[in-house]
Amino acid sequence: MIARETKTAKVQANYTYRQSVNLSELNNRGSAQGEYREVRDIIFSPRQERTEQLVGKPSNTLAHLQLTDEDFRDIREIQPFLLTEDQAFSYETTYRGEEPVDGVECFVIRLRPRQILDGQRLFEGMIWVAESDFSILRSSGQAVPQLLTTKSENLFPHFTTVRQKVEGDFWFPSLTFADDTLPFRSGPQRIRLTIRYSDYRKFGSDSTITFK
Repeated sequence: MIARETKTAKVQANYTYRQSVNLSELNNRGSAQGEYREVRDIIFSPRQERTEQLVGKPSNTLAHLQLTDEDFRDIREIQPFLLTEDQAFSYETTYRGEEPVDGVECFVIRLRPRQILDGQRLFEGMIWVAESDFSILRSSGQAVPQLLTTKSENLFPHFTTVRQKVEGDFWFPSLTFADDTLPFRSGPQRIRLTIRYSDYRKFGSDSTITFK
């Protein structure tokens, strides 16, 4: 599984794509009160260095939530989670059974951080691993740790990320979604998060795959 994920990461590193983020605050009736929207293209610079570029200006009408550096880091690193060789030592795994995902037979594995160092962001939850080639097809869990002090609360939702085939048998993130209630001391706040990964394009190629 680790070797497969590492190879997937190397293949994906040769692709550009678009990441569209929509975070909504919801009231007790499930209606949006405010939202944050942004679109970024993950591209290659003229020097062939991988970089990010905002598409337009982010829209922010959030009334109760304030996005932090950790939130944006999770959007970039934890929600589109890849369990590569350089990350594997941070986790312990527990086999939880077998379950199909979209008709593909999968092993279900629980991941837990062995230790969380100061400033580190990690994933805790479940992954679904294809029995045929050990590709991760789905992850569901939470970015950790929650950051709580006497003066501040930085809470993070449970989410699910699903993948789609892009090149051959390699699966890249296509959608992250979350609908969770964060238990702030001032009162619970329900949020809904959607992240779409689209327009995968191999660097130097004209071919494009878009997930609707």
